[in-house]
Amino acid sequence: MTNCLFCKIVAKKIPAKIAYEDDKVLAFHDIGPQAPVHILIIPKKHISSISDLSGQDCEIMGYLHLIAKKLAKEYKIEKSGFRLVINNGADAGQAVSHIHLHMLGGRKLQWPPG
Repeated sequence: MTNCLFCKIVAKKIPAKIAYEDDKVLAFHDIGPQAPVHILIIPKKHISSISDLSGQDCEIMGYLHLIAKKLAKEYKIEKSGFRLVINNGADAGQAVSHIHLHMLGGRKLQWPPG
């Protein structure tokens, strides 16, 4: 997708502080962190939102969670706890139309979140 901010980050047209990358996934630090650890985990394949998922996307959505587990261990928040969030649509706070998993941790998080 040519106008997608996250696709431009994947293509290295826009810089980001990369936390993890492989052939399917890119994870990078949020530019406006809401916790000491705030990493966005995205599929390199453009998927606009949860509403646009198909059966073919099951594997990548599970894989995003496995990368979150790996990063939680690396950033030493796997034992204290972390939150995984996917916003879907404008009313939920989805600011970029490219599905992404927020991983937040490093402090006690409040509930309810919004």
